[in-house]
Amino acid sequence: MGSLAAAPDAGALPPIHHLFVIVLENESADTSFGPASPAPYLARTLPARGAFIPNYYAIGHASLDDYIAMIGGQGPNPYTQADAPAYVDLLPGGPGPDGQAMGAGSVYPASVQTIVNQLQAKGLSWRGYMEDMGNSTTEPKTCRHPALGAPDTTQTARAGDQYAARHNPFVYFHSIIDNQVDCDARVVPLDLLGADLRSAATTPNYAFISPNLCHDGHDSPCIDGQPGGLASIDQFLAQWVPQITSSPAFADGALVIVFDEAATSDATACCGERSANTPNAGGTTNGSGGGRTAALVLSPYTIPGTRTSSKYNHYSLLRTSEDLFGLPHLGYAGASDLSSLGDDVFNGPAPSVGPIVPAGPTRRSCPSPPLARRGRLRRGALISRVRVVGAGVRRTLSFTLAHRARVTLILRPRRGRAHRVRGRDLAGCRTYRVRLRARRGTRIVMSASFGRATERRTLRA
Repeated sequence: MGSLAAAPDAGALPPIHHLFVIVLENESADTSFGPASPAPYLARTLPARGAFIPNYYAIGHASLDDYIAMIGGQGPNPYTQADAPAYVDLLPGGPGPDGQAMGAGSVYPASVQTIVNQLQAKGLSWRGYMEDMGNSTTEPKTCRHPALGAPDTTQTARAGDQYAARHNPFVYFHSIIDNQVDCDARVVPLDLLGADLRSAATTPNYAFISPNLCHDGHDSPCIDGQPGGLASIDQFLAQWVPQITSSPAFADGALVIVFDEAATSDATACCGERSANTPNAGGTTNGSGGGRTAALVLSPYTIPGTRTSSKYNHYSLLRTSEDLFGLPHLGYAGASDLSSLGDDVFNGPAPSVGPIVPAGPTRRSCPSPPLARRGRLRRGALISRVRVVGAGVRRTLSFTLAHRARVTLILRPRRGRAHRVRGRDLAGCRTYRVRLRARRGTRIVMSASFGRATERRTLRA
């Protein structure tokens, strides 16, 4: 299926190379993040460490249509809204408006692409990590799904096996499951994530994580006696989030935590949501969407404690994922009135400047023209050379002074507070280096003063 728009210029987004997505279940924003939330790690600890998006919306009820939207940009149809009690092809499946496959059913034809097909085509890696998927004694351990036309026996949890196929969106696309060897290698049990996180090289560029029916909050209480709901969500996050955020890959990564849908009584929507296959994306509740769930983003490129009032939904998440990896937009992710998560979320890191250190000995010969004692000096009078080198957020400012001067630096990010370095007296005829931590686009203002005369240079990180 075609997309609505070509891949945009992702220059405004940070250079994230490892994206982690954790999907939880069936809670409204005020319940999950309100003052009475039974999940303090989710509701208080994590927002203080990243960005809180209170106006994040699901796109439908019940679960499967939301998962499909996150990776494929396909809107709800009556069968995915009903959580696909049987595993049947979407028919007739022909192309419709806005990159949609038309019809009803749960397994999309091979012509319908997902973000992971896009990633593979670009030579990037991905994996879906599904808790309990390998626990059955009779079913496959990887790429597990019902046979076509058969009932879905994972609709309810079993003792020792709380895997839910409908929370594993990858197995609902023929473009993934028709390559059995590849699907087995990439849609795997959650148990493998710990080993994959040991190095950046073994961590996939895109990691999609689905807890089991207890740990995602769907069941409460759980079949194994655990409390379920938000209490078990909190336990799961407290176990896995530190492993992800302390992994080598997270140095250039981001973790997005979302809920598939709000409580079924909330069918609100945002962001111009539309649907080609059903007039009622709210499912059994009249409404156009899946309700307000809120979301979290943790990243080295996000200032801790950030809160944004912008509205986003699951199509926004897909669009953001595609923008980060320079991919075209699939389905409704390409809608003209939809936005990716922007610098209201990826607003960091807070700029910082290391010590100014000499980069070599003082030169014996350093001709310098006579200097005025006041006013603005011409270019090169004090600063004979200045440049920024490096990539990512860690860069180096290198400059050479033609004359002794007092040097001041100011870093002005596109959003957030500026960072000012107090003036320092430096010898002339010498090159200096200073390490910077600043996002691309940060304006660097360097001033060199001699008496009341000043030369000023402005650069971009």
